[in-house]
Amino acid sequence: MVAGAAYDACLRLARAHYENFPVASKLLPAEARPHVAAVYAFARIADDFADEGQRPVAERLALLDGWHERLRATVSGRPIADGSEAALVFEAVGDTIRRFQLEPELFEDLLSAFRQDVTVTRYATWSELLDYARRSANPVGRLVLRIAGHRDASMDHWSDAVCTALQLTNFWQDLERDWRKGRVYVPRETLARAGADERDLDRRRWTPAWRAAMTDAGDRTRRLFDQGRPIADAVSGRLRWELRATWLGGVRILERLAARGYDVFEHRPRLGPPDLVTIGWRTLTWRPMPAVAAR
Repeated sequence: MVAGAAYDACLRLARAHYENFPVASKLLPAEARPHVAAVYAFARIADDFADEGQRPVAERLALLDGWHERLRATVSGRPIADGSEAALVFEAVGDTIRRFQLEPELFEDLLSAFRQDVTVTRYATWSELLDYARRSANPVGRLVLRIAGHRDASMDHWSDAVCTALQLTNFWQDLERDWRKGRVYVPRETLARAGADERDLDRRRWTPAWRAAMTDAGDRTRRLFDQGRPIADAVSGRLRWELRATWLGGVRILERLAARGYDVFEHRPRLGPPDLVTIGWRTLTWRPMPAVAAR
């Protein structure tokens, strides 16, 4: 039996890193919350290895390799118990994997995306970027569905669309921050079509070409949100409210970006109290899509 301390550590980490979208929030079913937090803690720490601080590339990759080794050890039933925070996280992750028969490949996809973030700073095409999102964002949605007891191809498809849309929205919201790290997620094919010049970002110049490129990116993202919207009607109980709030939160950020022409140099939108009121109202007045019934 897994000690409560392991799940408590994951819940503390999830709450400490709360950002724009609910993570293991009180809208989730209480019995699912610790397990979702375990998944989040696994991903959050690995993502920090890839993206936070001033570590050299070799050190980042070594830390991710070590995280992958802990995952393999946990899946094979020989966890590395060294008393560290990592050991607590993997104690919870291992229990969650076994309890819900989660696919280890979903965790490995996350790690492959984090490794890619260390070495890849540009994407030539949308296909390349969407493949990255398939591994960096979509596994989390599928894992949440598994924990909630859902294994359905249509639900996976809808969840993937929403998770990718949330990931892309975060990229557009953090365009300036990523630029300072030497990274641009907007595909070069879109920049070239709009005539957007990366050198303008150095000058903090938000040109009509950049606005056109980001409008195209935002429109693509909104279509993904719309494609995935049925997932919030396909589940029941408290998870339905969680997914509605998450969908609405992502769309709200995208709407705020679009309203300012995607100029994050002037203003980086975040969800504040007025937005939360709007999201709460839209959650309560949500109109389910007629063709989708709760599974």
